[in-house]
Amino acid sequence: IGEGGRDVFYRGDVAAGIVERLRSLGGLHTLEDFAIAQGEYVAPIKQVYRGREVYECPPNGQGVVALLMLALLDDEPARGDPLSPDRLQIEVEAARLAYAMRDKLLADPEFAGMRIDEFLSPRIVDALKSRLKHARAKLVGMTETVEHTDTVYIAVVDRDRMAVSFINSLFNFFGSGIVAPRSGVLLHNRGQSFSLDPKHPNAIAPRKRPMHTIIPGMVMREGRVEMPFGVMGGHYQAMGHAHVLSKMFDFGLDLQEAFDLPRLFPRPGSDAIDAESTFPPGVLDELRRRGFEISPVPSPLGGAQAVRVDWRTGVLHGASDPRKDGCALGY
Repeated sequence: IGEGGRDVFYRGDVAAGIVERLRSLGGLHTLEDFAIAQGEYVAPIKQVYRGREVYECPPNGQGVVALLMLALLDDEPARGDPLSPDRLQIEVEAARLAYAMRDKLLADPEFAGMRIDEFLSPRIVDALKSRLKHARAKLVGMTETVEHTDTVYIAVVDRDRMAVSFINSLFNFFGSGIVAPRSGVLLHNRGQSFSLDPKHPNAIAPRKRPMHTIIPGMVMREGRVEMPFGVMGGHYQAMGHAHVLSKMFDFGLDLQEAFDLPRLFPRPGSDAIDAESTFPPGVLDELRRRGFEISPVPSPLGGAQAVRVDWRTGVLHGASDPRKDGCALGY
C-alpha cells in the first residue's frame, strides 16, 4: 500500500486475496465489489447546544441520534446533581425516544428517504419533548444489540489549533474473525447491523451501507474549534456523546470529571437499563422504585477521549476514559 497506494488494496493483490478468502468460505464477493468502493467527503450535520455547535457525521452513522438527544435536553435546566434520579430519568427517556427514531428511520441515505432537516426539525423535536415531559417514553425500537468492543478513537489538536476527530472499528471482537492469509487483513462484520426485514429502510441490499454506530464528534464555539471528542462503545456512543457534553456544559464539569462519572444506558430493544456499579448508594434503588428495570453490567459502558481548547489561556486540556486503555498526551 505504501508503494502502490489505495489501488493496491481495492483493485490489486490485496483485494484479490480478500476475495479469494471470502469465496472459499461461501461468500459471493467479487473484485468489482472492492473496485467500486469509494470514500466520501461529506458535510457534517450539527445541533446548537448551550451556545456551541456540535458536529457529527451524517448517516449512515448514528451521530444524528446524539444531536437529537441534545435537542431534547436543551430545555432541561441543570439542577445541582448530575447523578440525581430526576436528571437520570430525563436522560434515559430522551435516549429511548432518540434511539427509537434511529431504529425506525436510520439507513444508508443513498437508499433511504430519511431527511436530516426533518429528523431534527422543530416539529419532530417538539413532539418528542412533549412525550418526554408527560410520560415515560414507550419502547419503540427493536434493535438487537451486539457487543461491540474493537473500536479505536483518537482526538488530536496541533499547535496551530487544527483538530482531528478520528474513529475506526472492526465491530465485534476481531470483527468477523476472517483473515486474508496473503495480506493479513482482518475483516470487520459491520453487515451485522443490517435489518433482515425487507420493508425496513436499513434492510440488507447490494452495495448498501448498514446503519453505523461509530461517530467522531467535534464542538465549535464562535467559529473556532473547542473540542474534538469521541465515545467508543457500540450502540452506547450516541448517548455517550450527549452524556459527556451535558455533564460539561450543563453542570460545569471538566473533561476528566465528565468521563469519570458513572453511566447507564437504556438498551435498545429491551426494557432493561444497563447501569455501572459505581453509582452513589440509593440512586439506582430510587430508579427501581420509579418502575425502571435496572440491570447491573459487569463491564464498563463506553470509553471517551477528547482534547479541549481554552482559547483564553492557550492551554489544551486532554482527558482519557479510565474504562479503556488510552492516555492524554501532550508534546
